[in-house]
This record gives sequence, C-alpha cells and structure tokens, in this order.
Amino acid sequence: MSSDKISVFKGDITLQKVDAIVNAANNSLLGGGGVDGAIHQAAGPGLLEECRRMNGCPTGEARITGGHNLPARWVIHTVGPVWHGGNDGEAETLAMCYRNCLEVAHRHGIKTIAFPSISTGAYGFPIEPASRIAVREVKSILERNESIEKVVYVCFNQTTYDCYLKLIMNY
Repeated sequence: MSSDKISVFKGDITLQKVDAIVNAANNSLLGGGGVDGAIHQAAGPGLLEECRRMNGCPTGEARITGGHNLPARWVIHTVGPVWHGGNDGEAETLAMCYRNCLEVAHRHGIKTIAFPSISTGAYGFPIEPASRIAVREVKSILERNESIEKVVYVCFNQTTYDCYLKLIMNY
C-alpha cells in the first residue's frame, strides 16, 4: 500500500468529489446534527426518503444509499458509539464502523471514499484515540484490499485535521 492512498482534508465532506462519502449517522438514519444534518441537507429530500425505507442501522454497522444531490454517487451511513468513558466497548465498535464501511465500499465497487471523524462530535469520543482507530483500521484494510484506491479523512476543524495529519505522516 502506498502512502498516497490516504489523505486528510479540512473542509466540508458534502463537497468531496469521491465515489462515496461516509455519514456519521444516528440509529434512525433520518438525519440529525453535525455531519449527519449537513449531508442530509446537501443531498436533498431523496436521501431522507431512501433512509426511511431502511428502518435504521445498528451501532457499528453500515448501510449504503445513493448520493442524490451530492457530488458523491453514494453515501455509506454508519452509526458510531457514544463515548461512555472507554470501558463500554467503544473502541471496538468504532473500529467496526470503519471496517464495515470499507466492506460495503468494496462490495459496491467504490474506489474512492471520504470519512468524517466518526463519533468525535456530539457522541463525545476523544479525538486522539478515535483518529488512531480510524487510521489503523483503514491502513490495515488497504494493505489487504487493492480495490479501494483513495481514502480521504475530511475534518471539520483544525484540531481534528492536525490530529489526523500527524498520524498519517507518522505511518
């Protein structure tokens, strides 16, 4: 795996020109705050209608929908864990989010994918362990799976961006 397969970007995930963006969704998949609300707003009402037919998504799993009005053709929805201090399986559940998203991407022939920092907003997962899990899981899968050509971590703020950039540069 070459290091040019992973990058970090500070900005709006809804503007990414990739095959799929990942939505850090809630269990209902019907929109919410943060990145979830931004994706639903940018994608338009078709995304909400498609999500309604899915009957939600359990924490740690992933579901796929069309991108509707987004530049990305697909949206992969995953529900990250709420942080409860780190002793409630949060780390493994977060790792499952990344693994399941990349498995869905592989099954749908997705070559390029953008991830937000899952669970680090309203769900309260600390950015440093969350970013380590994100980078570790993605790098591990990319080493074994040649079908995914590019992964972008899209960070909303400078602190998150700096954390991911440091990790990527040290791998």
